[in-house]
Amino acid sequence: MKFKAAVITVSDRGSRGERADTSGPEIAAMLETHGMEIVSRAIVPDDRNTISQALREMCDFNRVDLVVTTGGTGVSPRDVTPDATRDVLDREIPGMAEEMRRQSGLVTPHAMISRAIAGIRGRSLIINLPGSPRGARENLSVVLPALNHAIKKLQGDPSDCAT
Repeated sequence: MKFKAAVITVSDRGSRGERADTSGPEIAAMLETHGMEIVSRAIVPDDRNTISQALREMCDFNRVDLVVTTGGTGVSPRDVTPDATRDVLDREIPGMAEEMRRQSGLVTPHAMISRAIAGIRGRSLIINLPGSPRGARENLSVVLPALNHAIKKLQGDPSDCAT
């Protein structure tokens, strides 16, 4: 079974057409290589309400299994993706974000200022990634091995978790 995924790029300049989206296509390609079907790609501005609305639409109406955001995870005043994500989550999955930061910290000290989170809305998994293509690739590669299992469990898979 192919899982359905959506990629949301968060960028003021990207949403105005002033900057090309380079992270979104890379994330989509990685997810497709992992066997996921990309059913939606969007670019939204760094606006908390707009981001939250886009997440709700993907989870509640499009009923995707996975939503991956890229951008807006830092500490700049306009970086509100984690806040918007937290607004719509039912539950957080702190281990995913912790492991992304831990692994990224081996590459750059800037990883410690990432505020990215991961969590659940309904039966959808939401994961925040950095906005740079390299950061997005590195962070997605950390959680990619756990995605299929996490989504199956989220959808009610009763089988035991193998160790």
